Amino acid sequence: MLKEKNLKWLSLFTTLLMLFVQIGGALVTKTGSADGCGKSWPLCHGQFVPTHIPKETLIELAHRGVSGMALLSVTWLVILSIKYIGHKRETKFLCGMSIGFIFAQALIGAAAVIWQQNGFVLALHFGISLISFSSVFLLTLLIFEVDQKFDATQLVIYPHLRRQTIALTSFIYIVIYSGALVRHEKASLACLSWPLCKQGEVGLPENFYEWVQMSHRTLAFILFIWLSYVVYHAVKNYSQYRVIKYGYLIAFALICLQVTTGALSIFSMLNLYIALLHALFITLLFGLLCYFILLISRATQK
Repeated sequence: MLKEKNLKWLSLFTTLLMLFVQIGGALVTKTGSADGCGKSWPLCHGQFVPTHIPKETLIELAHRGVSGMALLSVTWLVILSIKYIGHKRETKFLCGMSIGFIFAQALIGAAAVIWQQNGFVLALHFGISLISFSSVFLLTLLIFEVDQKFDATQLVIYPHLRRQTIALTSFIYIVIYSGALVRHEKASLACLSWPLCKQGEVGLPENFYEWVQMSHRTLAFILFIWLSYVVYHAVKNYSQYRVIKYGYLIAFALICLQVTTGALSIFSMLNLYIALLHALFITLLFGLLCYFILLISRATQK
């Protein structure tokens, strides 16, 4: 019983750490702190503890420290999960995803520092860490047996909702990549109006930065409409299942918050707190959609 309790605490701690890694990565990008330690990795300016620590260096060091803790915590969680809940069918897959993607995240982060990768490569960093977070999040839910508490095996989910949820989760990953590309290509303020690029003007973007910004907005708009439809369908046809009804309503609330913070980021000229909330909401939404896929895999098929 004590071992089970310790595993639960470890899983919660690791999930929070992974969430901090996500937000920390966005903080590094938003504050321009990616070069806070120069081209040194894992050292900072060639030193274990730099003698001069400006704000950018402090932010980069903090992000590296949290990422290092997350790497150790995920590794320990994976070892204990295989030992204690390895009999559950999803455990080994989620453990492999968690450990594989957090190492990939660390390697891409190191490569970005040492070789100064372009924005298209750097945008992968957020997406890879997102998969790692979602894997740890689902592993935590598995440890807490959330699927059993919601009687997931008693759910009956028809093919339409299955296909829509899986396709939507794949599409949101593309939207997330486009958002990360906006940050890394420094196109966040390429369009100072919202939702159009230029107030009162309808037309194609005029330069690369406007194309990056408006491509992301277009994909985000499609995502909002698509998710709204899926939520309507789920609530209308599966209201007898609390986990489906309220889960998809939470997803709708998150996408509304995501759109709102995206617009406010423009109106506030990239207010840091709003930008971090923007990263937080999309992280939570992606994790929730991944949980729906877990439910679908365990539900009765029709």
